[in-house]
Amino acid sequence: MQANILVVEDNAKTASTMQLYLEREGHKVSVVHDGLRAIEVARAKHPDLIILDVMLPQLNGLDVCRTLRRESDVYIILVTARTTEQDKLQGLDLGADDYITKPFSPRELMARVRAVLRRQRPQPEEELIVIETNGLSIDLARHEITLNESPVYLTPSEFKLVRTLAQSPERVFTRQELVERTFGYDYAGLERTIDAHIMNLRKKIEPDRLNPSFIVTVFGVGYKFSRGSNVS
Repeated sequence: MQANILVVEDNAKTASTMQLYLEREGHKVSVVHDGLRAIEVARAKHPDLIILDVMLPQLNGLDVCRTLRRESDVYIILVTARTTEQDKLQGLDLGADDYITKPFSPRELMARVRAVLRRQRPQPEEELIVIETNGLSIDLARHEITLNESPVYLTPSEFKLVRTLAQSPERVFTRQELVERTFGYDYAGLERTIDAHIMNLRKKIEPDRLNPSFIVTVFGVGYKFSRGSNVS
């Protein structure tokens, strides 16, 4: 699908390469080189996807992500030279949908872009279903979650993931199955992202994230949604 994509990258050569490959795939691309300008252009043009470098002048990419996520559900791929798990989790926790680590190949970037854009395909209309268990309420139609009647704010990717799990309680999903069912793409690299999203979800919905009762790990297999079992 053709998309409007905003590339935010302060290195002109890297930005030019990204633009070239994206335009070859039929996308309309805008390029900016600092964080403040990124926010201005995102607000004015309403892109479908933002490819956002973390290390930027004026305002860093994490602050840009935090600001835009308060205003919009635009899809965001973070580009980072930082490789620690904590750095990646921080970006996902701020609302990024995926991350890619420098150095990366144009082929990998295009795969990540296709993966995210496929999430925007129209989904079959859902029945008005509310899943409730042990104080957790998931309204699938309204995309709303509450825990003990208090709202829980999830990113679009986090909601899709918990929806996939909760619609089939006690069914064990492999990471690859969650990639395919949640994000609609079989790119194996996204399996790492599933673990990061699960960690963030547990922070938000588990009364005790070190001893999860809703999103349960089935060791050697994957994850399942449990109606209150106290298994980690």
